[in-house]
Amino acid sequence: MGAVKSKRMPRAVREQQMLDAAVRTFGQRGYRAASMDEIAELAGVSKPLVYLYLNSKEDLFIACIRREAKALTTAVRAGVHPGLPADRQLWEGLTAFFTHTAQHPDGWTVLHLQARTHGEPFAAEVAALRADMVAFVTEVIVVAAREARRDPSLPEREVAGLAEALVGAAESLAAWANATPGVTARQAAATLMNFAWAGLGELMGGRPWAAPSGAEAVPAG
Repeated sequence: MGAVKSKRMPRAVREQQMLDAAVRTFGQRGYRAASMDEIAELAGVSKPLVYLYLNSKEDLFIACIRREAKALTTAVRAGVHPGLPADRQLWEGLTAFFTHTAQHPDGWTVLHLQARTHGEPFAAEVAALRADMVAFVTEVIVVAAREARRDPSLPEREVAGLAEALVGAAESLAAWANATPGVTARQAAATLMNFAWAGLGELMGGRPWAAPSGAEAVPAG
């Protein structure tokens, strides 16, 4: 009876089961070590059926990256209420980010580690996710500048650099939080807010840090 039910299962549902199994396998074993036999067995289908639906191991991995990336960006944006002050928006966005990565550790491993270490076309998929996150943070920084009643247009390079730094810190902190027992999503978000928002607040208030007068760069090496 179970086999009959499986045959009648809608394609979309069966495909999601395959992706669930693939994300778990790729996340825990890595792209190279993961086998299609293992993924098919975990999904409860035959290996030929996995190939029929998703063509190849590479296509399956790309499908996993795209699904997990979409789920993460959707969760972050859904967690933010645009009418709130900029610091609250950033807090809610970070909390949603760390909550999602904690609840989907295999998906985060696929995005943060596996996809980045196996070259193209996987890295390009993750780059698109990162660009979306940077765009979100950039929006928050611009809102903060307006709230501070300063020139609402900070230098483009400065805003881009701040957003890149904040996203990079969030990515590293999520990997650390997932590997450190007892660290909650709210604790991780608070850590990053304490690290980043104090400095952003000073900048928005017209009090940016400046290098000491006459200071010279330390020679490399």
